[in-house]
Amino acid sequence: MQLTINTTQNVTINFTAATVGDRLLAQILDILVKAAYIVLVIFLFELTDFDRFFTGLDPWSIMAVISLIGLPVMFYSLVQESLWEGQTIGKKIAKIKVIKLDGYQASFGDYLIRWLFRIVELTVGNGLFALIVMIINKRNQRLGDIAAGTAVISLKNKININHTILQEINDDYVPTYPLVIKLSDNDMRIIKENFEKAIAMRDFNTIIKLREKVIEVTGIKNQSGNDQDFIKTLLKDYNYYTQNM
Repeated sequence: MQLTINTTQNVTINFTAATVGDRLLAQILDILVKAAYIVLVIFLFELTDFDRFFTGLDPWSIMAVISLIGLPVMFYSLVQESLWEGQTIGKKIAKIKVIKLDGYQASFGDYLIRWLFRIVELTVGNGLFALIVMIINKRNQRLGDIAAGTAVISLKNKININHTILQEINDDYVPTYPLVIKLSDNDMRIIKENFEKAIAMRDFNTIIKLREKVIEVTGIKNQSGNDQDFIKTLLKDYNYYTQNM
């Protein structure tokens, strides 16, 4: 299933939505990882005779210790998706990833919303309701995705994003705008695609808007009076810094 996303720069990007099967596979793999953690904890408890620690503790203290030990399981998806840009161990193996519907990287707040809704979805019908929502949704979204404005895409046969933003630069190239590193690969891909489309259509208003947006986001001062030269230099500078870091 193709997932078409229109970015805030009016660039259309096509992704392949992760299938329900891929998402279930990732979920099963994540459950296995959590189960392995629980088995490891139990094994360590038995190995170290840790259960003696609970002797004499009141029920509330015992519950507090158990809850502390269970934190990695409870916050598993939230922490991993936040640190690994929309992926967990299961998602990495299944080659799927969470993205925003505007094409940009999801934020911690988005992952938090998905995590909170996951608790509700697992409570209602033991996850069956969430599965039904994904099946009937044209983007294979669950309720958490709909609330967070996210979707899960497939990375299978994915062309590395760096391939779409590479610019030829000489070995003795001297960059002009070091602040360009404030932008991400995805930002530069969108800029390049939008710029090339505008050049082909002689749409100079779009080029002006690109220049204004870049300056607004990065604080770069345009040292060229020509907007086209500015964008071209920007692309080359980004490649220079990312290839030499």
